[in-house]
Amino acid sequence: MKHYDLIIIGAGPAGLAAGLYAGRSRLNTLMIEKQKYGGQIVITDEIENYPGCIEGETGPTLIERMVKQTEKFGVDHVFDTVTDMDFSGEEKIIRCLHEEYGAKAVIIAAGANPVTIGCPGEKELTGKGVSYCATCDAAFFEDFEVYVVGGGDAAVEEALYLTKFARKVTIIHRRNELRAAKSIQEKAFANPSIDFMWDSVVEEIRGDGIVESMVVRNVKTGELTEIEADEDDGTFGIFVFIGFKPSTEIFRGHVDMDEKGYIPTDEDMRTNVPGVFAAGDIRRKSLRQVVTACADGAIAAVQAGKYIEEM
Repeated sequence: MKHYDLIIIGAGPAGLAAGLYAGRSRLNTLMIEKQKYGGQIVITDEIENYPGCIEGETGPTLIERMVKQTEKFGVDHVFDTVTDMDFSGEEKIIRCLHEEYGAKAVIIAAGANPVTIGCPGEKELTGKGVSYCATCDAAFFEDFEVYVVGGGDAAVEEALYLTKFARKVTIIHRRNELRAAKSIQEKAFANPSIDFMWDSVVEEIRGDGIVESMVVRNVKTGELTEIEADEDDGTFGIFVFIGFKPSTEIFRGHVDMDEKGYIPTDEDMRTNVPGVFAAGDIRRKSLRQVVTACADGAIAAVQAGKYIEEM
């Protein structure tokens, strides 16, 4: 078994920021990532709302620079899948498919993923008209038409936010009434820029490198309708807000979680287990953005360092 001061699980913005701060603090640090660096941000074609980002910044370019920063300060990286763990002792044990690791402290930064529609064309056109974050991508659809899929609080709140940019917002909901809180519904119904498409689901998203049309099915009649982009626009936005799923299943029973599977922490990113911290989208929080993930990671690494010093 290999031993470290700190193990970071996940190499998205939260994990990479934690790695940077841990490496600069001379902590012997290992970062474990299952698939690829960057998490959700690597599917983003353009970034405008990260402080100091360069012109033409994309998810992959930002993450590439962040990875190099962690390597510069001596962070070890491994691609492996966490299968089990033991947080009961002073040394935390992380078991992976190919190796077992021990550390004095652990930062969980495994992220969360948006629940997808699951229809043909969605994956191929994600970041090319299909989005899961209005705060990230609304500005790209200024004066365009956009469609919001969902009917809960998040969907309606994001639809209201999108009206600041899009010329028209249509909420597509599978039921004939919204699930959002009444106060939020009232704002949406009173907004002249918001329309509603009831009893409807998206069956397919079409386009050659960019969203050009989508097929919507009425769940009561079965009727299929193809919605095409305005000829002058050439495209429209599809914002999906049907929920997020934190990547916490493997940690269940090892740290406390809320009813949705998010990990509660204090302001110093501490979980209920001494020496175990959580950062980024995996924790319970109000805003999930690259900038907040990086802040979480920095705080978690500094507090992990203090925990190790006090051991």
